[in-house]
Order: sequence, then structure tokens, then C-alpha cells
Amino acid sequence: MLDSLGGKQIPNKEDLRAELDRANIVEPEDMPHDVVTMNSTVIFRMESSSKEFSLTLVYPSDIDEGGGKISVLAPVGSALLGLREGDEISWPKPGGGLLKVRILKVAYQPEHSGDFRR
Repeated sequence: MLDSLGGKQIPNKEDLRAELDRANIVEPEDMPHDVVTMNSTVIFRMESSSKEFSLTLVYPSDIDEGGGKISVLAPVGSALLGLREGDEISWPKPGGGLLKVRILKVAYQPEHSGDFRR
């Protein structure tokens, strides 16, 4: 997927490639249940307000108008890959600044649910 995209289409393409290059690859059956993988639904908590929200990490073709999804090609999306329950991430806010969020739970992970399609 990355090789088919031009650098100008996806400004953070090399960041995602770096994430993938340093990943520890495991068989889907061996994936720990608390790790964010593609198509995982994650429950987050904003550290500043304790507000909770959830997002599903998807491929760009699976983004829709309904919301609730984040593309793996978005900077935060690529950063989510491989994080675990309890990890924190700083999220850019619209208009500037950062929002610190904590992963409370990987509510759905395909591998844990027996869906081993890639």
C-alpha cells in the first residue's frame, strides 16, 4: 500500500514506514490481545478531562462519513499501531496544541476474535 502512494499524497508516509520497519512481527494467532492492530477498536481517555471515546484503526479505503474511524495513514493512526492498553499518546488538536490520551482498552482486536485475515 505504501509503495503505491506518492510522498506528496501522504506526508507522513516515511513515519509509517519507520513504524513498520521496527515492528516485531508475530503470527496473528500469537498477537497479545491488548495490542492495537489494524481494524482494532480502541477506547481512549483524555487525560485533561477524563472524557472517553473510541476509534477503529482502518485502512484509508474503509474511512466513511460516519466517523469513529481513523486511517492508518493519519499521523496518529500510524502511531497507534503496536501500542498497548495503558500506553499514552499525544494527539494533535485542531487549531494547535496537543491532547494527551491513554489507551484504556482494546475493545475489539481481529486477531483475538479469531479473524486472521490481513
